[in-house]
Amino acid sequence: MFKPKEITKVIDNISIGYSAPSNIALIKYWGKYPIQIPANPSISFTLQNCKTETFIEAKKKTKPTNTFDIEVLVDGKIREDFKPKILKFFERVEPYFSFLKTYFFKIKTHNTFPHSSGIASSASGFATLASCLVRLEQLLSENETENLDVQKTSFVARLGSGSATRSLSGPMMLWGKHKNIENSQDEFAIPHTDIADVFKTYQDVILLVDKGQKQVSSSIGHELMQNHPFAKSRFEQAYKNMSALIEILNNGDLDKFISITENEALSLHAMMMSSQPYYILIKPKTLNIIEQVWEFRKSTKIPLSFTLDAGANVHLLFPKSHKERVLEFINTSLIGYCQNEQYICDNIGQGVIPLS
Repeated sequence: MFKPKEITKVIDNISIGYSAPSNIALIKYWGKYPIQIPANPSISFTLQNCKTETFIEAKKKTKPTNTFDIEVLVDGKIREDFKPKILKFFERVEPYFSFLKTYFFKIKTHNTFPHSSGIASSASGFATLASCLVRLEQLLSENETENLDVQKTSFVARLGSGSATRSLSGPMMLWGKHKNIENSQDEFAIPHTDIADVFKTYQDVILLVDKGQKQVSSSIGHELMQNHPFAKSRFEQAYKNMSALIEILNNGDLDKFISITENEALSLHAMMMSSQPYYILIKPKTLNIIEQVWEFRKSTKIPLSFTLDAGANVHLLFPKSHKERVLEFINTSLIGYCQNEQYICDNIGQGVIPLS
């Protein structure tokens, strides 16, 4: 779909940097086909503050080799344990770039949020790395435009992490073919901008229930959907919920928004708990928070809702107009459930940006 561009310019040394946010899916993607094709469509809010910043320093080799030569630094420290995943990514994307074996790459990356704790760090990480590679190709092919090729970047990012395909632009991105959604694709995500004003400034406060490494990775979780007894019904549910949510996002019906997105969050974890082998990523404090949110919403009529990613942390979603009251509720009733009383205030953002 995206052929490698012809390299017409010689650049011996160059540094390129991008920042990309995480995203929080409202319709959950869980289960996939080779290679990185989603079993059901998904849609997400693009975040603003939970982001990854990545620089690549590319140094041209004296002569091309048959290997990828990379060095990975996380927070300024060399991390050999990150290297295999990046090498696998380079293998997958090699058909779409002609220069990966002609350069030595030093990859420097930093997250503004905890890694592997249910916030999509792989999404923002691979979104930044894909952005750097696509931009480098644009420069080597003497493409004068300053605009990043977002479609190719989304396509490439997907080959590192499925959810990374949704971290390139905002306020929302939609990934996966749906017969009722024009231009929807399995190979890359598309921006979704046809939303009511209330959603354009929506808030997401992430309660850090558990900042540790997940017991079961998302990659393994996706694989377990292949023989899951409820997989077919789950994919049908997600497809139906997507149809309904697209209309809700347009008309701003918050009650229906809450109903569908909370159902999606609980369905995601139900699939984990009913797979073989089964596993549980939510914690007792996760359930405590959910019950408190339900009680708060019932007593105050404030449209506060929750969603969950593949982890124990809880994303609290609400309109900006209720921010002061919700933060008060968090600090008086929920903060005790957070590890070290930590939470992250975030909001809807606009996606990837270049770094100088």
